[in-house]
Amino acid sequence: MQNLGELHQDTLAVHAGREDFAELGVHAPPLDLSTTYPVRDLAEGTASFDALVGGAASAANPIYARLFNPTVARFEQALAQLEGSSDAVAFGSGMAAMSACLLAAKQRGKHVLAVRPIYGTNDHLLDSGLLGIPVRWTTVEGLAAAVDADTALVIVETPANPTLDLVDIAAVARAAGSVPVMVDSTFATPVLQKPLECGAKLVLHSATKFLGGHGDVIAGVIACDAEWASALRHVRAATGGLLHPLGAYLLHRGLPTLGLRVLKAQENAQRLAERLAAHPAVAKVCYPGLGTVANAALVGTQMRGPGSLMAFELHGGHAAAAAVMAAVRLATPAVSLGSVDTLIQHPAGLTHRVLDEATRQRCGITPGLLRLSVGVEHADDLWADLEQALQRARLAAAA
Repeated sequence: MQNLGELHQDTLAVHAGREDFAELGVHAPPLDLSTTYPVRDLAEGTASFDALVGGAASAANPIYARLFNPTVARFEQALAQLEGSSDAVAFGSGMAAMSACLLAAKQRGKHVLAVRPIYGTNDHLLDSGLLGIPVRWTTVEGLAAAVDADTALVIVETPANPTLDLVDIAAVARAAGSVPVMVDSTFATPVLQKPLECGAKLVLHSATKFLGGHGDVIAGVIACDAEWASALRHVRAATGGLLHPLGAYLLHRGLPTLGLRVLKAQENAQRLAERLAAHPAVAKVCYPGLGTVANAALVGTQMRGPGSLMAFELHGGHAAAAAVMAAVRLATPAVSLGSVDTLIQHPAGLTHRVLDEATRQRCGITPGLLRLSVGVEHADDLWADLEQALQRARLAAAA
């Protein structure tokens, strides 16, 4: 096969992780559901156990599925190729991936630095100190002054959840200096953004979202170099945060259509954002494609497009937001994002409920804010649904 590094992104998404199919004589990825593997050569088994527990990518014998699974490894290989990293490590959820990253970071320093806003549960995990490594919240502008010899990791999310503000990854990497930067790039995917090319050391995805794309698998994955991958595998082996092979199979199956899904949803989102911005029930729309978020100029440079997520503020606050969620019929009122179908949710009451009210207000997460994850349906049908729901919101605001 042609060197995968020479292929365009769309072609790579189809063929990554499938290089040995001709040798195997298969056309679809094999699915290995084994929980354990025979050990007929004890010396080989012992050496394999030591290697895998220590964070090795593979060994002569897989030993046990908590240590290695070939179906999971195929997905990891494919995602690493899409992100341009040497390695990737997959987990049973995005939160398991974040937790493993923080536990691995504890071996490198005494605290992490993070920039808000980020996904609400990540914010809560960091702020709680639950994993024994404290967080210091900062801004991009204050980052260079906040970094010290005890800083283990810098964490940012861009586009940010739920405000869609963009963060200049290259600027963050410069300010961080020798401290590694982890970027949650869930909203962008490798289709729209390559954080490693901008100086990041790790890229986190809630693979549940766009990478899976069909609302039927929960997973997380971190693209990184071999050193970080070894540390993350060590944590995964010790804590059991593994991804089930069926989930890995579904994720790998979804990658070939990732570009198609992301670009179609993005096209829909631009049209909907423009219509929402002109609607009298809407106070503002936060969408990179409208230039209404921080650092929107990064679209076209750091990002290849504005994506398919947006947030919009309603006149009428919480009552209006609740009315829209109750009134939509085509869009699904539910948390999560990145699916082929359109999802709408209320950050202050759901995904970011775990933040205290003062923090939500500082981050712009108000009672009237809704987050919309646009799917691949026809844009006119989506607008008709939103328009009738917004009429309900106007009535609620007037009541």
